[in-house]
Amino acid sequence: MTNLPIRFGVWALVHGSRAAHQDPEEPYDASWERNKKLVLKAEALGYDSTLVAQHTINPHQEDLDQLEAWTSAAALAALTSRIEIITAIKPYLFHPVVLAKMALQIENISHGRFAINLVNAWNKPELEKAGIGFADHDDRYAYGREWISVVSRLMSGERLTHKGENFDIRDYALRPKDLYRNRPAIYVGGESGPARDLVAEHGDVWFINGQPLEDVSALIADVAARSRNGRVPLRFGLSAFVVARETDAESEQAHQRLLALAVKDAPMREIQKANTDPKVVMMQTMQKTPRVGSNGGTAAGLVGSYDAVAARIREFHAAGIELFMLQFQPFEAEMQRFAEEVIPRVRGTVQRRSFGLA
Repeated sequence: MTNLPIRFGVWALVHGSRAAHQDPEEPYDASWERNKKLVLKAEALGYDSTLVAQHTINPHQEDLDQLEAWTSAAALAALTSRIEIITAIKPYLFHPVVLAKMALQIENISHGRFAINLVNAWNKPELEKAGIGFADHDDRYAYGREWISVVSRLMSGERLTHKGENFDIRDYALRPKDLYRNRPAIYVGGESGPARDLVAEHGDVWFINGQPLEDVSALIADVAARSRNGRVPLRFGLSAFVVARETDAESEQAHQRLLALAVKDAPMREIQKANTDPKVVMMQTMQKTPRVGSNGGTAAGLVGSYDAVAARIREFHAAGIELFMLQFQPFEAEMQRFAEEVIPRVRGTVQRRSFGLA
């Protein structure tokens, strides 16, 4: 169980709608203008974080628009004043020295509200077509472990000399240092054995994909028991798609509408399946339960009446989840509904506190 207060975040729509791409209530739009308006509205509604996923090409269908994560994060840092900006990074796409410098710049633009989300890639064409190559699952994590050790130390202001299997860095320091704390926070995604080892060693927060409470509790227990080498305890976040209404029946009706629309995306899901490393645990988990939304979506069970969804959130919090990274559709309207109807029900028993790196 965590003593930290609950935080709520929203996924940026970097590649369009999260539940179904052919929804008349939410036409496809992955533009900068759409995402800017969404994040500014989320901040105004009181959300604590936003997650900007990183893809260079759309992972569902390559001819669809795709928001660029890091330039967008820098712009959001300048436009917002309170919300935490978490931006995903795939290590093979950026040298660690370059990425650490970018992260520190966005951290200082945002006045200490930036975080990176380390993901070790699952979409093969993104790397293969660029000539980078798509390494084996465990090799990607070995590369990511060395990569994040370099990034973390450089973000902390250390003058670094490092010689490893992948990087040879000599007497390197980045200035200015972080002006607001020791370094930006590090979120880590992935649920395989190597991913769990990596987050225990280098992460501040572990992002878990949406799944039933008992499965999440088991994952938290496993990783929380791993050695942190004297570092502060790991925190935990959960991805989830929300369908909340006044009654369970109304919620289920809205849920069924999205499920029916999602059927139309079957060809896109086949493309995604063909392009995904079969060793990626996230994709294995997502096949267990019919769902809508990405990264587990409705498998977390946040479908029901306002009271039921609030109660389920408190159950996840009792199990150790601090941050709920949420998806909706249509996004802006449902994000506002959640802020007005569900968050007050949760806040009635849980006090709010600003985020920060422990």
